[in-house]
Amino acid sequence: MSTPATRAASLVGRRPQVAPEDLLAQLGVPRHFADATLESYVPDPEHPSQAAARARVADVAEGLGRPARRGWLRRPTAPPALYLDGGFGVGKTHLLAALAHRVPGAAFGSFVEYTHLVGAIGFRETVDALATRRLVCIDEFELDDPGDTLLMSRMLRELSDAGVALAATSNTLPEQLGEGRFAAEDFLREIQAMADRFDVVRIDGPDYRHRGAAPLTTLPDDDVRATAAATDGATCDAFDALLAHLRTVHPSRYGALLEGVAAVGLTGVGPTSDQADALRLVSFVDRLYEGDVPVLLGGPSDGHEPGLFDAAMLRGGYRKKYLRALSRLGALAGEGRALVEAGPA
Repeated sequence: MSTPATRAASLVGRRPQVAPEDLLAQLGVPRHFADATLESYVPDPEHPSQAAARARVADVAEGLGRPARRGWLRRPTAPPALYLDGGFGVGKTHLLAALAHRVPGAAFGSFVEYTHLVGAIGFRETVDALATRRLVCIDEFELDDPGDTLLMSRMLRELSDAGVALAATSNTLPEQLGEGRFAAEDFLREIQAMADRFDVVRIDGPDYRHRGAAPLTTLPDDDVRATAAATDGATCDAFDALLAHLRTVHPSRYGALLEGVAAVGLTGVGPTSDQADALRLVSFVDRLYEGDVPVLLGGPSDGHEPGLFDAAMLRGGYRKKYLRALSRLGALAGEGRALVEAGPA
């Protein structure tokens, strides 16, 4: 495929602005899971925990769908707090989205979206806004630093005390959150306090995104440029330039950065040498995945392994974040490769 005379648009030139009230409005099920239902979740018969998890989510959905019974003789019961734990690609987010669809007005967002919301509008304003919801769903529950531990622990406690049901997903059991990053006793107590609030449901099984999928490899840069230029709404940037640009955009705006983008082309994709850049890339990949945006990964030659995260990163405290990003990026890169193979429309 030859390099075209025209060039695709660039993400690097975008400076999205998001009003605080819009951040609240964005707390809904993302496009990738818009059609997720309990019925469309197909458990793997070789892993019974998947069927059990679907049944548990259905029970919670049914309970939240019933009107609350009130009366001065009735003792108030604690709202449900469900925690779906398992490996990558076992359908945790699908089940979480299906639950949110069953509860009108449910809030749905990733862990970092909630912490970013607090930073944008304030803790009290965030809690007051979320306290009006019947259910708050937290996808990919993680703790990046002690401050987030304290913040989220307090927020969950106040929401639960206000009668708000909670549901979360993670690749780490709640009592292990923060493991490998900090272990001060005060923070361990906060982690345990959060763990005690949740009914943990384990989901086993292989990563469905990797069933029959090709390894994560790059395409020739020229093919990436040509396909991006020929695809309406696609962008194309050098990988290093994108990483530099992400440093200047708050992660809460990564979704807005991708608004209206049909595909993302990246040339010269290779290892990230800085952990802060790597974590920004994880957040960026999450927004790409939620928006169903195909990714064209370019490199020195076809079939090159980009090695985005080095061995030290994959052994460290953020290991599971990086593995999740690789799993999701692999699915999006497969869609990008299909665009190249299909050729011009």
